This record gives sequence, C-alpha cells and structure tokens, in this order.
Amino acid sequence: MFGYIGPDLPNLYIKDSVLYKALYCGLCKSIGGKCGQCGRFTLTYDLTFLSALYHNLLDMDVEIKEERCVLHWITRRPVAKNDALTERIGCLNVIMAHYKLDDDVADEGKGRGKRALISKAYKRAKAAEGKLDEIVRRNYAALTDYEKKNGDSIDIAADSFGNMIREISAELLGAKSTPEAENLGYNLGKWIYLIDALDDFDKDKAKKRFNPFVNAYPDAADKKELFKKHEKDLEYAFGTILETIADCCKQLDYSFNHDLTDNILFRGLGARTKLIMDPDKAKKRRIYKL
Repeated sequence: MFGYIGPDLPNLYIKDSVLYKALYCGLCKSIGGKCGQCGRFTLTYDLTFLSALYHNLLDMDVEIKEERCVLHWITRRPVAKNDALTERIGCLNVIMAHYKLDDDVADEGKGRGKRALISKAYKRAKAAEGKLDEIVRRNYAALTDYEKKNGDSIDIAADSFGNMIREISAELLGAKSTPEAENLGYNLGKWIYLIDALDDFDKDKAKKRFNPFVNAYPDAADKKELFKKHEKDLEYAFGTILETIADCCKQLDYSFNHDLTDNILFRGLGARTKLIMDPDKAKKRRIYKL
C-alpha cells in the first residue's frame, strides 16, 4: 500500500531533486537515531513527500549539509539536518510500516519476519508518538472491519485510509492545520488505497482476497478486461480524486517555494495513475529512483 507517491522525473528541477534526496536521507538518519537501525528498513518516499509538504506548511526551513552514511561512506551526500518534525515523521514511518505488515500477515500470512525485525523500532516509535500510533491503529481496524464485510463500495473502502491521512495531517500541522490541508490528506489517502487496490486486481482476484474493484466489477475476469469494460468509471473515480487534490493544493498557505510538492501532486500522481491503468505498461513499470 506504500511506494506509489513519487515525482514526475522528466519535469523535476535539479534543485528539487537535491532537496528530495536530502529529505530522504535526513529521514533515514532520523529513524535510526530515534527508533533504532532496523527501523531504517521501513523508509519510503511516501513519507519523504509528507516531510517536504509539512516543512513548508509549518514554515520550518530545511538545512542541508553533506554527510557520509553506511551505504555511501566514500562520497558525502546532501542530508537534511534533523529537527522535531523529521523525528515525528520518522516515527510515523515506522508505525505505518508495522500496521502494514500486520495487515499483510492477516491477509496473506506473510511478513512475520519483517514485522519481528522492526518490533523494537515500532515500540520506540509508539512510545514517542502515541497519538500517531492511535490514529493509524484505529483507522486500520476500521478498514479491516469493512474488508471483512466484503463490501462492493469503492468509496467506502477507501474512506478509512483517507481518514487516517487526514487525521495525521491535522496532528502534525497542529494549530496551522486548515480544512484544505486536511482535505488534501483525505483524498491523498484515498488515492493511495485505491491505486494499490487497482494494481493488485489480478493477484487479489486469483487469491480471492478482498479488493473493492474485484467486488464492484465481478464481470471482469482480469485487469485487462476491467479496463476494457469499465475504463470510463475508473477514469472518473481517479480523476475526481486527483482534481480535488489539485484544488486543495492551490489553496494551501505555503511558506517557501513549492515546486517539489507541486511536481509530485500535479504530475507524479497523475503519471503513476496512468501507468497503473494501462495493464501493458504497468507490467514494465519501474520504481521511482532518484
């Protein structure tokens, strides 16, 4: 359910690529210091995006310095200096990874080893950010309850994950939270859940696991047939979410230049959506690399 948020690389400015890499490395180091070294294995670009967005909305400047790390010990790399927000997002990264692995164990019986590997990191993250843990736990529980009902509403299925990101946004932004920022979080959460479900259509149908698209369109034998029969419905569902995200972005009160987050929200999400919606290209897609 993670790993879908990323930039549109052909249109990413060099300065924003440097910032994104620095935020990623800074978040990685922060997780290691706050939650332990095993927690660093959970790091995703999804949370790096949240770091970029919330630093901007909270008017917290990012100080970049060059450092070495275990993976890049010969050449120094740009790294964002640690701060309170980075530590909170680092803990959130570990917390979300823990509940994602819980979900994988329950659904597929896999992920126990990974969950055990980060168990100490999760305990440290939970102790530091109990409120964030409660938000993620409660919304994952609501999502699990709906999945057990085996409903066929795409919108309701995505609601819990949308609420999770909305509540996380409100918690991290605090007094600077706005309806537009929370609505952005809600629709971003829905997009993450639904794009993952669409990507897993064939696998979930074959293994008879819950998937809102499988339930909503039982006449589709596979993803290719799903697109052939219901392309307009899918375009409308994702187009509505992406349009709402774009509208929210235009109303945010940024403190700094926002080319990086604009690239991701206006271009990156759309590019990834088109990629997943094309079954031939989706088989050949590459993970975003910077």
